[in-house]
Amino acid sequence: MTRRFDFKQLDVFSEVPLKGNPLAVVLGGDGLSVEQMIAFANWTNLSETTFVLAPRHPAADYRLRIFSTSTELPFAGHPTLGSCHAWLQAGGVPKGQEILQECGVGLVRIRRSEHGLAFLAPPLLRSGPLDADMLERVRNGLGLTADAIVDAQWVDNGAGWLALMLKDRRQVLALKPDYHQLLDLAVGVIAPWDRAVDGDAAQFEVRGFIAGDGMPEDPATGSLNAGLAQWMLGKGLAPSSYVVSQGVTMGRAGRIHVEQVGEEVWIGGAVVTCIEGSLTL
Repeated sequence: MTRRFDFKQLDVFSEVPLKGNPLAVVLGGDGLSVEQMIAFANWTNLSETTFVLAPRHPAADYRLRIFSTSTELPFAGHPTLGSCHAWLQAGGVPKGQEILQECGVGLVRIRRSEHGLAFLAPPLLRSGPLDADMLERVRNGLGLTADAIVDAQWVDNGAGWLALMLKDRRQVLALKPDYHQLLDLAVGVIAPWDRAVDGDAAQFEVRGFIAGDGMPEDPATGSLNAGLAQWMLGKGLAPSSYVVSQGVTMGRAGRIHVEQVGEEVWIGGAVVTCIEGSLTL
């Protein structure tokens, strides 16, 4: 027996359609099996597809399951903001001032912001420096010389990210990864903008590579930027409020807004709906 589900496809971290990170959202997907969710996520061929379900936790407003083209993720940033936008647009009413999303890492706080929506960065599951063998593997996979890397760290908040900091934006934009060497790794690269050369629309340039996934480069990544923010703010390498540019080499113009409020780090951006309809499965 087939069923119909409300469906939206959105662009996250952009005010302009087709310039951010696309996301497929299935609303009211409780009647779908895990096998159907996996098959549909693989079929969309987007970096992530989500299914909004009834919450199990009494404090949550909704529950979210997040799938890449090949696996389920306990947390991801742009699916969190995009799914929240879709839920609100479909008439969802939060129980409190903030929206509480239930997902694999637990409850994630989301709030409305001047830039759209923002989520509270979840705690890092793994941090600290990369070991020498891993650093060498990533350096070779990115085609970098040893002196090009300013610093490197695990910034894993559920998506497996590790990160490298380079000296300037041009180095980041020039990267041509060897995905075979980076297979099964999630690698983020960041460098500061030079205001005199790059302008002031953003303060950092980021690229995110996910070798082995259907989308080997991500155009605008909430989870990666959440981990990067906790790393850089913790080391005093970034101001308490800044903007990240991502997706330039893919023809996108993602903008991720980072704000530290006390001990909390919020990751936000705009979301636009591009497609609305129904899914029959």
